[in-house]
Amino acid sequence: MDPSEPPPLFPGQERRPIESLPRNRPLAGCAAGSSPASPSQSTRVDAFRLPAEPSPELPEDTLMTVFSSLEIPDLVRAGAVSTSWRSAYVTLRDLGKHKQSQTPCLLYTCESAGENVACLYSLMEKRVYRLTLPEPPIRRRFIIGSSLGFLVTVDERSEMLLTNPITGEQIALPSVTTIEHVKPIHDGRGAVYQYEISDIRNQDFLMPWTSDRCELRNFLHFKAFVFHDTTTGSYIVALIHRPINQLSFARVGDDKWTWLPPHRFYHDCNYKDGLLYAVTSKGEIHAFDLTGPAITMKIISCMDEEDSGICDVMYIVQAPWGDMLLVSRSRGIVDSELRVLNAAGMKLHKVDAGTMRLAEIDGLPDHVLFLGHNHSLCLSAKEYPALKGNHAYFTDDTLVQLACSRVDYTQSYEDEANIA
Repeated sequence: MDPSEPPPLFPGQERRPIESLPRNRPLAGCAAGSSPASPSQSTRVDAFRLPAEPSPELPEDTLMTVFSSLEIPDLVRAGAVSTSWRSAYVTLRDLGKHKQSQTPCLLYTCESAGENVACLYSLMEKRVYRLTLPEPPIRRRFIIGSSLGFLVTVDERSEMLLTNPITGEQIALPSVTTIEHVKPIHDGRGAVYQYEISDIRNQDFLMPWTSDRCELRNFLHFKAFVFHDTTTGSYIVALIHRPINQLSFARVGDDKWTWLPPHRFYHDCNYKDGLLYAVTSKGEIHAFDLTGPAITMKIISCMDEEDSGICDVMYIVQAPWGDMLLVSRSRGIVDSELRVLNAAGMKLHKVDAGTMRLAEIDGLPDHVLFLGHNHSLCLSAKEYPALKGNHAYFTDDTLVQLACSRVDYTQSYEDEANIA
């Protein structure tokens, strides 16, 4: 989740007062995943209570100049000082003139905080903010993505919601029953109580099976991404889902998911200039053009079979200087009893803009990668003094680890690796 960019309004949506500065606990600001943070402080952030006006008052333009240099937690605090400060804060937020280079935060839930509370750990301040979020309880939801200030969550009915932890706004995504591979099964009263899941193109490979409504999310939802839709000014949500990690997408306001066949085994997605990029387990990068009346797809590059065969996870990352990066990550076992895996190796490639071929690179001087069950990011270390240059920050996102955490609520672990 990226707290540096408040999302634009949806059609018919109104801004609400900010209540606060949230179960696959994501790295808010960039990566999604989970970590048992051990911060030095914990702060509950509740609704604004505006005191009497301070005196003398500063002009709004002066306040906005000061506010534009603040990190998000300090900016939210400033907006709670008085009515005039609140007004300057809202204006700054709506105009997008806040400080753009915000340090990422780690988001997680814990039993002691409560069912509706998410914890946001600030890497800059080394402290935790506790956020009270609207129903359904955030601790009972799965978090399958984090982008542009939104969490993509799955509730106990296996339905998906976009949740903005800053504004408290929630947007329902198309029903899970509109995914091409899911068919609702109704009881005698007409209510959905089970789903049938099938692999449409390969009936012989994977026979249809049924799942209870509350259990479908344990299997179906893998990873989701929120991107600005440049054609409408709203959002596109891309969803990697089972069977076999296939790809579907929906625009906010759509009534169904659109399947993007025929390929499978997708690991990660990115979006730029109307093209949805997706990388497979073999290191193939597919580009889907979503702007025309008919969706088209082409394979723009592919990793050598020798390299792709030793990798467990692939990430596709947009670099600040314009290049597209392919990050491949292999795993090693840290604790077999806890089923914990760690990074055993990492390779970096960039896509040559002219030939569309992959070229291996040695490292990312003065830059930082945030990887995990989220929108993958490459950030400038100079703009984020709390982070280490030429390092990757990531959370556990293997299929095995995600399955364990979803079924057993097993904790996962934040990690850090040098990518030189």
